[in-house]
Amino acid sequence: MDGATLQLATGGVLFREGDPPTTAFILEEGQIEIRATQRGRQVVLAVLGPGSIVGEMAVIDEAPRTATALALAPCRLRVLERSQIAERLAQADPILRALLQGTLQRYRSALAALQGRREAVARITEDAAEAAGVGKMRLESQLREALQTGGLDVRYQPLLHVASGKVAGFEALVRWTHPERGPVSPAEFVALAEETSLIVPVGEYVFDTACAAARAFIEAAGRPLFVAVNVSAKQLREPGLLERVIARVDGAGLPRGSIKIEITESQALDPVVVQGFIELCHAHGMKVALDDFGTGYSHLTQLHRLPFDTVKVDQAFVRSMLAEPRAMAIVEAIVAMAKRLGAELVVEGVESEAELDVLRRLGCDYAQGWLVGRPQTREELLARGSPLFA
Repeated sequence: MDGATLQLATGGVLFREGDPPTTAFILEEGQIEIRATQRGRQVVLAVLGPGSIVGEMAVIDEAPRTATALALAPCRLRVLERSQIAERLAQADPILRALLQGTLQRYRSALAALQGRREAVARITEDAAEAAGVGKMRLESQLREALQTGGLDVRYQPLLHVASGKVAGFEALVRWTHPERGPVSPAEFVALAEETSLIVPVGEYVFDTACAAARAFIEAAGRPLFVAVNVSAKQLREPGLLERVIARVDGAGLPRGSIKIEITESQALDPVVVQGFIELCHAHGMKVALDDFGTGYSHLTQLHRLPFDTVKVDQAFVRSMLAEPRAMAIVEAIVAMAKRLGAELVVEGVESEAELDVLRRLGCDYAQGWLVGRPQTREELLARGSPLFA
């Protein structure tokens, strides 16, 4: 062995059945045959060529080697220390680790059966993260079922037009009540949907529901109202998103401005994609808001290039502005910035008349929070003859 490289002549043994798993290898040149003893005879399990990883399974679960590796030709191998593999597994997605664990356990069980062994099969120690990974897959499956069976519902939180004192619209907020767990935090299941392809059908469901609600709200109020719907970075990358939204809006007989699209700030946003999407929305008479401004991903170098119609300020600033002059200064600066950019401003988290008075003095356009109204279902809003529609 020369440093981290191992040379092996034809017929050389890399490791044997029963050896301790000290290292794994990357085969850079040559061929390696993997063989195992099955019911008293040697059986070839695989022939590996350059680029293959050899001997990694025993290193992963720290079990004795269950096969022998022989060189069919002169070989050059790169040594992989156990720590290199352990570090990467520790950083991997817990779902992938759980999948690897299940695959490796089944392989060990099958090999033990073929070899006629009755001893317990080695197991990878499951840590809390891997258990959480299995739980995450279970929750994803249940979310798919909820989507198919109508188990998701959409709540609507009102937005107050500060100057007139009237409700101007609503934000659509998707909610999920799990049959066993009860209400599941949107932060959990929306993030799960965004990790998978589920965010697309969930988004389609919310747009369908929001269009129907917007029509009902406009009829109840007898005046223009809008419903704002959140769109994630992953949804923005889906071809034909806006065309499908427009088809729903037109199909419901709504003015294009009745549905507003909110894009949540995140590191995943591609400014080029966002700019193209906003321009397309404007061409079709639809407005776009930047949601959760100031939550940690505020890219001011990009904001002046992206023609958002509305900027929504995160509630964290409102909660502090009356008691902390620095927080108040930030709110004042954001209001001034939005006005200079020609964007309307929505401030979230308004819970007191004192906060609303400050926003009115600053010239904020809209306020949202429990003072204005909590999220409710469409049926709850319409059934009580809500003053929100006055």
